[in-house]
Amino acid sequence: MYKKRVLSLVLAGILAASALGGCGKSDQGGSLKQSEDTAADTSGQAEGEGKTVLKWALWDLNSVFYYKTMAEAYEAAHPDTEIELVDLGSAGGTDYMTSLSIELTGKDTEFDMVCIQDVPGYSTLVKKGVLEPLTGYIERDGFDLSGYGGLTDQVTLDGNLYELPFRSDFWVLYYNPDLFEKAGAECPTNDMTWAEYDALARKVTDTTPGKEVYGTHYHTWRSCVECLGLTEGKQTMVDGTYDFLKPYYEMVLKQQEDGVCHNYAELKTTGLHHSSAFAQGNVAMYIMGTWQISGFINKIKSGEFTEIPNWRIAKMPHPEGVEAGSTIATITGIAVPAMSDHKEEAWEFIKFMAGPEGAEIVADSGSIPAVKTEAVIDKLAAMDGFPQDEQSREALHTANTYLEMPVHEKTVQIDTALNEVHDSIMTGAVSVNDGIAQLNEEIPKILAE
Repeated sequence: MYKKRVLSLVLAGILAASALGGCGKSDQGGSLKQSEDTAADTSGQAEGEGKTVLKWALWDLNSVFYYKTMAEAYEAAHPDTEIELVDLGSAGGTDYMTSLSIELTGKDTEFDMVCIQDVPGYSTLVKKGVLEPLTGYIERDGFDLSGYGGLTDQVTLDGNLYELPFRSDFWVLYYNPDLFEKAGAECPTNDMTWAEYDALARKVTDTTPGKEVYGTHYHTWRSCVECLGLTEGKQTMVDGTYDFLKPYYEMVLKQQEDGVCHNYAELKTTGLHHSSAFAQGNVAMYIMGTWQISGFINKIKSGEFTEIPNWRIAKMPHPEGVEAGSTIATITGIAVPAMSDHKEEAWEFIKFMAGPEGAEIVADSGSIPAVKTEAVIDKLAAMDGFPQDEQSREALHTANTYLEMPVHEKTVQIDTALNEVHDSIMTGAVSVNDGIAQLNEEIPKILAE
């Protein structure tokens, strides 16, 4: 049963008064979900027919293809269960997590499973006490967490896990082998230190006016510099001390000064997207998440990105002494609302979606699941348009994965401070030393509030 909902006029009024946005979306047939009363009648009818109806809150139903496939596969294996998909909004804005928070913090909720968009949103919902602790279910059923590569440890709060990751993108190195061949340089490898990466970027750089080749590229996100330091695996972005970031900011600023990468201020002014910068054919390599894999595949197929037909990927470079394949990850999770009337049934669905079976369904859509079995790697590497060299396939294997931003109740405030200082450092408004000193002073105050 696929249904979508439009927030009621009453809720819309509340949202407007609170300056919070939320919106419904039309379904694939162009119709909108009926009133909540009608939906409730339909659900009641299904349960009256002997089926348990589980309502699942998510976003971007029409563009995220694994949602419906996941529900259909589960229903086929569990004929006594019906999954109702409810689209609460789109990713990329605040509407989904805002709408979800309103739904779950009311006196009642109709949802049995909810997708969690990001770590800050997860932290907020856990703090509000609206998510069911899953640790007891996990221990009772002996559910294996080893396939998550330590990610579940990083979203455990007060000894409890409140979500299971079902999707996890991680950072890799995209590169254009044609530029390395032209420069007479070896291509990046799956075991390369940051010092080797810097030297290689400089080797393929050409600063000749009109013939510029950039050895590397950094998008304007702070994570594109700060995540380099996180690969050490010793610090997080909420620890309150940030001296570990100094060598990475110094490396990137020196590259910028020497013409090895684009100028940060110019990128901010032009708004050049990182994929477009690489697609121009004069950027040798750059670090970005695996979400960009399907983007390059689709853009090349459509005839839009014609300058990078031979693009490949390698594992993210790492500090000296750190295991190759150590990288930074983002996660999307699924949880059970504390007020669900079907917690056991919802848990069974979550085990399916976040486990090996669900991982293969996510991989079939071209997305990166949190559990990466060999079957999943095979599916991803077999995608039409995925680079066919063995190194690119091997780059899909990770060793250690660290979250860009770990779970913490002050995540939003810390992120704001980090962004402000990043911009100041990259534009030269402050020195690296002064910027890091500012973080070392400001963020401990935030943590102490």
